[in-house]
Amino acid sequence: MQQRPPLTLAGVEKLRAELGHLKKVIRPQVIAAIAEARAHGDLKENAEYHAAREQQSFTEGRIKELESGISNAQIIDVSKLDVGDKVVFGARVTLADIETGDELQYQIVGDLEADIKSGLISVLSPVARAMIGKQVGDEIAVRAPGGEREYEVVEVSYSS
Repeated sequence: MQQRPPLTLAGVEKLRAELGHLKKVIRPQVIAAIAEARAHGDLKENAEYHAAREQQSFTEGRIKELESGISNAQIIDVSKLDVGDKVVFGARVTLADIETGDELQYQIVGDLEADIKSGLISVLSPVARAMIGKQVGDEIAVRAPGGEREYEVVEVSYSS
C-alpha cells in the first residue's frame, strides 16, 4: 500500500487558497483571453491565442496537481505534535553551520508545499532527511554541490 504524502495544516490551507484563486479568478480570465483572441480571426498565426492556450494548459495542469495533492494528502496539524526537541515532519529547525557559525532556519513540509525561499523544505530533500530523528545538540552532515557541509541542530519547535 502506498503511503499518503504528508502536508501541514497551514500548507494545505495555503494550497486550497491557491486552488480557489486559480478556479475562480485565473481560469475565467484565461477563458476570456482565448475568446478575445479567437475573435481576432486566423488562429494559425495568432500569437495572443497561442499564448492564452498555453496559459490555459498551465493553469489546468496546476489545478489538477493541487486537487490530486490535497485529496491524497495526510494532513498533519504541527501544533498538536508533542515530540519534545526531536526533529520530525513539520518541525521548524534552526541549524548552525559548524564551520562558519551561520544559522539557517527551515520547516520540514510536504513536497507540494515546499518553497526554499520561504524556508519551507520538502521532507524528501537531503537536508530534511539528514535532520529527521535528530535532537538539539546533534550534528548532521549534508552533501551539497560544494562538498559536504556539517551543521548542528540548535533549536527545534512546532507551531502551525
